[in-house]
Amino acid sequence: MIAEDPRCRWFLPFLATILLGINPPGDCNSILAATDFTQDTDGHIYRPALQPSEAVPVTGTYTLKTAAGKPCLIATMGIEYIVIAKKKPWYFSLDPARVSTNGFCVRDAAFLSLSLANNTGNMTLIFKKEGNVTFATQMTAHISPLPVCDTCASKSYLGTLANDRLFSAPYGWRFNCNSGSVFVMSKELRIKLVPLRIQAFTGPTGQFGKQVECWADFNRNVIPIIVEATVIGLLLIAVLTFLIIKDRRRPGYDPL
Repeated sequence: MIAEDPRCRWFLPFLATILLGINPPGDCNSILAATDFTQDTDGHIYRPALQPSEAVPVTGTYTLKTAAGKPCLIATMGIEYIVIAKKKPWYFSLDPARVSTNGFCVRDAAFLSLSLANNTGNMTLIFKKEGNVTFATQMTAHISPLPVCDTCASKSYLGTLANDRLFSAPYGWRFNCNSGSVFVMSKELRIKLVPLRIQAFTGPTGQFGKQVECWADFNRNVIPIIVEATVIGLLLIAVLTFLIIKDRRRPGYDPL
C-alpha cells in the first residue's frame, strides 16, 4: 500500500481549483501513485541527462482510477523531451520505471500528472468531457536536466499548451497515433509522444474502445492506397489505349 503524500492534501485540490474550476475529491484516495525514486542506488539524486541523438522512448502505461476504484483514464505512450540548448536539439526519453503517476477523475474532468523524482521532470494533461466528446484542454511540461556541457549553467525548460482540443475522440473511444506527435511547448522545449494511445473516461472495464486515428496515421495509411490505385488506373488506361489503337490499325478487306 502506498503511503499518502502530505503534499497531496493541498497541492492537487489547489491545482484542480485553479486549472479545472472544479472541486476534486476531499482526499487523495482517487490518486494512483507509483514509487517515488528520490535517489539512485549510489545515493546521488537523479537528474535527467540530455543526449545529443534521438532514441525511441520506452512505452509506458499510465492509469488513473476514481475514488471508487474504477478506471477512468488509461494512456500508453512513449515520452521524449526535446530541448533546444546551445542552438541544437538535445533529447531525453522518459523511463516509465522512474515515473510517479498522480491525478484524479471526476464526472467530466480528469487530471494526469507524470513526474520524475525531486520534480526534475513533469508532464501534465487536463481532460474534459463535453457531451459525447472527450479531449485534453491543457498540456504542460518541464524538465530540469544536467547541463549539456561542463561550463554550462543549470537551467529548467518549461512550456504550456492551453485552450486546445488535443486527442479528441468520441466518448468511449481511444485516440491513437503511431506516427508520433510533436508538441511545441515553448521556444526551447518540445514534447514528442510516440506511440500514443489515450482514452479518458474509460468506463467500468478500463479497456480501450474503438480507435480514432490521428491525421499522420490516416495519411500514412491512405496515401499509399491512393498512389497504388492511381498507378493501377494509369496502367489500365495505357492498356486500353494500346488495344484500341491496335484494333484500328488492323488491315481490312477491300470491297469487290
